[in-house]
Amino acid sequence: MTLEKITEEMRNRIGAHSPLSAIIKFNFGDEGVVRIDGKASPTVVDNADTEADCTITVTKDNFLQIVEGDLNPQMAFMTGKLRVEGDMSLAMQLGSILG
Repeated sequence: MTLEKITEEMRNRIGAHSPLSAIIKFNFGDEGVVRIDGKASPTVVDNADTEADCTITVTKDNFLQIVEGDLNPQMAFMTGKLRVEGDMSLAMQLGSILG
């Protein structure tokens, strides 16, 4: 799945009003980023690599496995497949967006 397709899917899942009033960034390394700005109204989902309240670094493949339910996010974190920088409590609330 392309970065553009992931961004579009996230935009559709979140809609105009993010359940989190924070900036969350998914960092896919060399493949780019998806940023969710829940502080903006309406919510902005784009590929801007700017500061975030919480940054989740994960490969695109592992991200897709998490979204599809094939990889447990807690297990991915504990095994180093997913890293969190910033506000960990925001990462814990992402099930409402990803699920």
